[in-house]
Amino acid sequence: MTACCIRTLLGRLCAAVLLLGSASAQAWWNPDWAYRKSITLDATPSGAALGGEVKDAVVLVRLHEGVFNFAEGSADGADLRFIAEDDKTELAHHVEKYDPVFNLAFVWVRVPVLANGKPAPIWLYYGNPKATVPVESKNSYPADQLLVYHFADKDKPVQDATAFAHHATGAAPALDDSGLIGSAARFDGATSVLLPASPSLNLTAGGSFTWSAWVKAAAAVSGVLYSQRDAGGAALLIGVNAGLPYVSASAAGAAAATAPASAALAADTWTLLTVTGGASLKLYVNGVLAATLAQPTPAISASPVLGGDAAASGQPLRSGFVGEIDELQIAKSERDANALLLAAVNQGAADRLVSFGADEAQAGAGGSHFAVIMDSLTLDAWVCMIVLALMMLASFYIMARKGRQIGAASKGNRQFMALYQQHDGDFASLQQALPAAAESPLSRMFKVGRTEVGKRVAKAPDAALSSQSIEAIRASLHGTLIRENQELNRLMVLLTIAISGGPFIGLLGTVLGVMITFASVAAAGEVNVNAIAPGISAALAATVTGLFVAIPSLFGYNYLLTRAKECSADMQVFVDEFVTRVAEQYRGTGATASQHG
Repeated sequence: MTACCIRTLLGRLCAAVLLLGSASAQAWWNPDWAYRKSITLDATPSGAALGGEVKDAVVLVRLHEGVFNFAEGSADGADLRFIAEDDKTELAHHVEKYDPVFNLAFVWVRVPVLANGKPAPIWLYYGNPKATVPVESKNSYPADQLLVYHFADKDKPVQDATAFAHHATGAAPALDDSGLIGSAARFDGATSVLLPASPSLNLTAGGSFTWSAWVKAAAAVSGVLYSQRDAGGAALLIGVNAGLPYVSASAAGAAAATAPASAALAADTWTLLTVTGGASLKLYVNGVLAATLAQPTPAISASPVLGGDAAASGQPLRSGFVGEIDELQIAKSERDANALLLAAVNQGAADRLVSFGADEAQAGAGGSHFAVIMDSLTLDAWVCMIVLALMMLASFYIMARKGRQIGAASKGNRQFMALYQQHDGDFASLQQALPAAAESPLSRMFKVGRTEVGKRVAKAPDAALSSQSIEAIRASLHGTLIRENQELNRLMVLLTIAISGGPFIGLLGTVLGVMITFASVAAAGEVNVNAIAPGISAALAATVTGLFVAIPSLFGYNYLLTRAKECSADMQVFVDEFVTRVAEQYRGTGATASQHG
């Protein structure tokens, strides 16, 4: 193999090390945008766990300083662009809130389809100071979305974010800045929000619709969240009665029928309530069907009211709601169960749909600089960086392997303790209940302890265990504990080698590179900054690579060590509990010992 081929191979390997394994961009949507971030919308069982496909989904993307670099974006979020997986198709979106002071933003993105078969990757582009606000928010919602209230505007009537412009009439409600998604409307039982008198908001007999809102209220609260009642007596009520959400409907001249949920709302907790209409009315709580009212949607021509019952004109509000409401949405079609579950999973506090990848900078001058650095590396620097690359691969492998091992041990310990507490000291039934796959440090310690107890009971079935026998059992358990700790901490020393040795190996490459650079300058007999700079920067690349080895290893080592100590503490506690339980159960007669053994 020629020296040129070796140099090319080493250059490619070190490029991968310096980039921390990030794949270089194959395309760039628009060169005016300096940065982009990958976003994954995971509807599979490991993410949102949808039961099927959802089309025309409007997804909430929460941005905070942990996932987004606000310093590189514009002050109002005007440069945000969401691009499909093909890196060509722009996705409609609108910004509900963008706060560069507290580094927080809520953005709604319209995605053509979300399937439960595989995650859907998209791109977030930012970093263009000349960008202006893109398409209007009305394009962010499908044509059947009648109304969306974000409650984001203070000191003016509530604004509709859809193309229908169903803005509320009357005074604006009080807003709570700490809502679930930005601000939320606060209701005190005497205030309400009157929706506009629009034919598109009227209900037709048996007509399809979907109503949803996030609700937070105190325990056992009662009040009407949403109502629509006309002069003929037809009505639709959605509310809470003593903490139980319900839907109630009546046709003109007919008695009202009510379908309550079987479980009350959690106090002071955000809950997504959804009601769909058509041949029957269905009530969903957090995307799960909670009640069904076996009658079709009534025909109602009246202005809806949010926060209480629709009283007659000029009369005070009836059955006012006390609590907070956020993200009110009304559609003229009946959403399926997957779409409702998607909203609950994505918009809730624990979003299991959206995950963020690494930031990428646009290739340009930086790429040529990197090439100059690679071309300027000396042989000693190449050797150091190859050694560091191998150390990095080894440390990442160890961290992944130990992470799976300790995670499996912790999970198995939790499963075992649940069975242990369930059987309350009945060792024989617990042994039978342990599944074969429930291997964990605690289950292995239990088997050792039970074996030791069985040996001593078999030798003297009519006698209680002596204190010496109890201490012998404790010693056996302690020996098993030590061996389990040794297994949990095995190979961890290699991470400490990477932490302490990586920077020194990198520093060695830097020092040698600087020495060679200055020796070359001395041999040439002239000082030229343009000649020195590439050699110095190439020498420093070795130190950077050493830090890339040490920093992840340091974080991984501390995390794994903490998890291992937690497992060790659980085992120590179990030893004491087991020995104490054995002393209690086998201090009696031989018959008792035989029964429990």
